[in-house]
Parts: sequence; C-alpha cells; structure tokens
Amino acid sequence: MLIPAPDLLPASVRAFVERHGREPSWRASAPGRVNLVGEHTDYLGGLCLPVALGHRTWVVAAPRTDSRVHLTSGDALEWSGDTSHLTGSPLRGWASYVVGALRAVGWQGGLDLHVESSVPVGAGLSSSAALICAVVTAVTERSPDDLLRAALEAEQVHVGAPTGGMDQTVSLLARPAHALLLDFAGGGLPAGRPVPWSPERDGVELLVVDTGVRHANDDGAFARRRAEAEAAMALSPDEVVAARDPLPRRRRHVDSENDRVRRVVAAVERHDWTEVGALFTASHVSLRDDHEVSCVELDAVVEAARTAGALGARMTGGGFGGCAVVLVPTTQRDRVVARVSAAARAAGHPEPSFLPGEAGGPATRHRAAGPSHVDLSQAQRLT
Repeated sequence: MLIPAPDLLPASVRAFVERHGREPSWRASAPGRVNLVGEHTDYLGGLCLPVALGHRTWVVAAPRTDSRVHLTSGDALEWSGDTSHLTGSPLRGWASYVVGALRAVGWQGGLDLHVESSVPVGAGLSSSAALICAVVTAVTERSPDDLLRAALEAEQVHVGAPTGGMDQTVSLLARPAHALLLDFAGGGLPAGRPVPWSPERDGVELLVVDTGVRHANDDGAFARRRAEAEAAMALSPDEVVAARDPLPRRRRHVDSENDRVRRVVAAVERHDWTEVGALFTASHVSLRDDHEVSCVELDAVVEAARTAGALGARMTGGGFGGCAVVLVPTTQRDRVVARVSAAARAAGHPEPSFLPGEAGGPATRHRAAGPSHVDLSQAQRLT
C-alpha cells in the first residue's frame, strides 16, 4: 500500500558497469524532502520546516582520461558532451542539473556518471535538489556545509530555477527522526536547528500522497508567484492595504505561514498532534486561496483525507500539482488511503500513490562493499 524506499546502490553500480563498461569510483545518494509547513517562504526571508525522506537519488561515477562527460540514467536516458559544456550556456532537461552541479564545484576533466532515483520527479519532493546534492557529494570530499553554496548555485544560477534554499539545505544537513527548522531572515544561507520529529511514537504518522499531477519549476508559474510575493513583501503595511489584488493576499499568506511554522514547532515539542494537523489544514487553505498554488487534485486529497479521519493535510512543495502531506493516526491510515484513492477515481483524477513520511538522513558518500566484480549476465534491467 505504501511505497517503501528502496536501496538502489547495488542496481546503480550494476547499471554503471553495463552502460560504461567499468566499475564506478564513487557512490553517493541524497534524499528528497517533504516540507511539513512553511511553503513559499524560504526565498522571502521566512521560516520553513522540512524533513528528508527515505526515498533518495543515487549517483555512481568515475573520472575519465579524456575531456568527455558521459551521463546516463535508467535504461534509456543519456547525454554526452565535452568539458567545454561545463562553462557554456545553460542546458535543459535532467542533464542540466548534473552539469550545473559539476560547474558549481569546479569539476575539471572527463567523467562517467549514472543516476538512479526513487524520488518522484516533478512531485514537489525536491527531486532536482536530491540529484544535485547526490552529484556534488559523489564527486568531491568537501563537507556538507561547504557543499551547500555549490548546490544552491547549481540550481539557481546554472539551471536558472527560481527556488529558495530549503531543498538543498535539508538534503545535505538533515538528521534522522528530526525536522529542520530553517530561518532565512538573514539572507544567504539559512540559520537552522533540528526539531525532533517522531509522531510514530505517539501513534501518528505522516503520509506523502503523490497526486500524479506534474509541474516544472521552470514553466513560469512558480516564477510569477515568487515575483508577486516579493513585490508584496516590499510594501509597507499601509501600502499593502491599498495595493491591488493579488498582492494583499500574497502578503497575507507569507505572514500567516511564518506564524504557522512557529506554532507547529511549539505543538510538535509538546506532542500536540491535533494542533499540528489543524495548522497543516490552515496552511493548505492559505496556499489554495491566498497564494493560489494548489489544484483540484490536491484539494481533493486534503478533503478526502480529513473526511476519513486524518488530523490534517496540506499540499507541499511549489504547488500546481505534486504531493500532499497527511497527518493521520496509525489506526486510521488504511481508511484514509482507501478514501483518498476512491475520491481520485470518482473524480477522474490520476491514481494517487502513497509514500511513508518518516524523517530520514542527509546526503551520504557510500563506500564499496563486497567483491568488486559484477556479473553482467545478472545485471538487472532498470526502469
């Protein structure tokens, strides 16, 4: 019923050997993330509260003796270019994130690199940041703190996606069984502190519901919301009152969302999961009505989950599709899953999928284990 997080390291190594004809030198993985609360606030100097997921992106790589960069992913995706592409104009597609990461860490020379991932793409779970963080972790030995600036530069500058810094920060600095309270008020890299997050100990769990509706951060919608919110936050209180719609609503969302982050942290620390759920739902209403980044599929998930006994639910991520998070008593999980699935079918929406939302660990460099030989006759075909 729930899609567990697989260990893709063995399959990634087998695929690298099959596609590149040799053993990889480096192996790394980085998590996707789900934001508990604090949406569309990181790039506005606000607060957010993400956790790393168990679902991860895996990168295996080895240097080449020439100047070629050869990237592969899955069975079919492939990109090749000369080292000159690492200093040229931006690329598009999945390879742009890998090349952007290599540019940001100053990679020199040729490289073979293979990617596998269990983080749903375009679902608001930060698959792009997971890819970037896995790449920079694989090809360098710098500390996570040192890599954070490079990861931000890769997506914001080299890819050109107008994201904040939440995704890369939690992917590199997460702690298992903790959320990460991030404060972007100082500009630049955020201040952060871990917040214990183990609702399972109190008979409550977090479900991540993938609606199957996809979005892209570079399609313009995210950039428009960001521009509107930035304009709203630049106004004085009197100017906000007099401003044309939608600026007052954009400002109201940001101000109220920052307050909800503080209240969620306080409720988590006193184990008041009913209050956490109510704040999740209030966040969704604000994102739907004031920031206008929800969609009918996400709204349907939230409504069905709450009707079935969830303590609260909200969309998560940039919006316009993607995922919702649902806080639910463990005893009601199967009922919520069934009700959400039935509601999607009745409305003609895509069939949703469900991921566990336990808080996982950060990007990691993995050492090789066991014999180095890989029997290609036994190499599994990846989908």
